[in-house]
Amino acid sequence: MVGNRGSGIRSMVEAMRSASLGPPVFDDRRSSFWVTFRSHTLMGPQEVAWLNQFAALPLNDRQRVALVCLRLNDRITNSDYRRLNSVDVTAATRELRQLVEGGLAIQHSTKRWAYYTPSGKLRVKVPAPAPPPMEPRTDEERILVYVREHGSITKLECKEELGLSESKAKYLPRKLVSKHKLVREGRGKDAYYHLP
Repeated sequence: MVGNRGSGIRSMVEAMRSASLGPPVFDDRRSSFWVTFRSHTLMGPQEVAWLNQFAALPLNDRQRVALVCLRLNDRITNSDYRRLNSVDVTAATRELRQLVEGGLAIQHSTKRWAYYTPSGKLRVKVPAPAPPPMEPRTDEERILVYVREHGSITKLECKEELGLSESKAKYLPRKLVSKHKLVREGRGKDAYYHLP
């Protein structure tokens, strides 16, 4: 016999919240009851960046958390909202209604069967931040990066700025010319290389 009915669910939600993880997702399938635990943080950098598009709207922190849950799960109920935010049924109903009135959520069904899905406004994707540029790996790549940054390169700059040996400083720029990645100007000590 269960002593504190529902205390296990509250404990799960609190443990997930303490770990800054998204709440568990409950699914009653009549013959079974499924609980899904996601291992990603609820408010990671991408979620915060995505939420910033709604900064001008009068939303409280609980509603912002619900929007992230809607984005991740595509659906939320009044009981999900209450568990997620530790609020009573009246506050959950009022705040969910505000999301519907603001055009951020769509209500399906009514009373105890009501659930909410994201509106088209929530489906807007925020582009992921560009990855940092990769460090050049080969000496040829290092020469090309130098030319992009400085406009040109000489044999002496290959040696002094990039630390290449005498033979590489002479050979690699010529090789890049043969690959049509660089163009040579001048002769002898006055020769320099630039992009085509």
